[in-house]
Amino acid sequence: MNDLAAKKIAVIGGGSFGTALVKIFVANQGHCNWWMHNEESAKHLMQFHHNPRYLSSVSFDPENISVFTEVTEAVKQADIVVFAIPSAFVKSVLLELAPGALDGKIVCSAIKGIIPDENMIVGEYLREVMGVSENKIVVITGPCHAEEIALERLSFLTVAAQEKETAAVVAETLKNHYVRCTLSKDLYGTEYAAVMKNIYAIAAGMYHGLGYGDNFQAVLMSNAAREMKRFMNAVSEQKVNINKSAYLGDLLVTGYSQFSRNRTLGSLIGKGYTVRSARAEMTMVAEGFYAVPLVYKLKRKRDVRMPIVQAVHAVLYDGKSVKKVMEKLAQKLN
Repeated sequence: MNDLAAKKIAVIGGGSFGTALVKIFVANQGHCNWWMHNEESAKHLMQFHHNPRYLSSVSFDPENISVFTEVTEAVKQADIVVFAIPSAFVKSVLLELAPGALDGKIVCSAIKGIIPDENMIVGEYLREVMGVSENKIVVITGPCHAEEIALERLSFLTVAAQEKETAAVVAETLKNHYVRCTLSKDLYGTEYAAVMKNIYAIAAGMYHGLGYGDNFQAVLMSNAAREMKRFMNAVSEQKVNINKSAYLGDLLVTGYSQFSRNRTLGSLIGKGYTVRSARAEMTMVAEGFYAVPLVYKLKRKRDVRMPIVQAVHAVLYDGKSVKKVMEKLAQKLN
């Protein structure tokens, strides 16, 4: 565990964050295995040395990456496996793995979403369904956008694990001159927070699309932080300091950033797109869409007051008017 240079890493996912992580690991470790679902993208990558669909400005030396379209082969020799795929596809990808393929490995989730059919966060699914030892599960969260990693702008990641030593091993493979890491023991709380901030970003986008300005957005984010705190207190086994970067920082960057796909989804709906047409318009998955039903269910089960989540659920899943619902919500915020 001490020889970090010898650590072999596999990234599962060819999206923007997967591409950003490969960039980091190649720079830090010298090599990375990379699984991509799209065979054409994999061939393009090896021929032209960049991902054609995401962060195409990032160039890779083919000697420093091994590209796979068979997930078991990608993880076979890896010590650390990092999943960076949309949550909606987690089950299908994991089902492709050979039995025991993850045994003994550190398994990281960089996924900010809910597994739809299971209504579970990824860490819970890895432990309860895939049988990954809890002390081998790591969650990588923000506040961080892949686009800024590509530009090598100073970025911050939170690395959470129940054992500090495990989190430290993963953090050491990520840290460099433009990436700083904070360690956390709140394995499941940080993952729930990453799910929550996507829902609030959809709300921020809806208000943006409806024409509300920065003054109101500040009030919305303040209320979202308090709502997140109430939810975290209800679901997390640990005492959560909501002001830390993994919680408040990730909420703010996702709610305000031009790179936020969840904010973009909300903005399209606020501008008059139907939910279906807004989703069809987007080239990337907005994880918050899938997270809303589970959080709404947990809110009702735990009797947590969450008017923002309730409003987003009403628009996305109950077919309510975005203008009427968000105007009514605005009257409740302070």
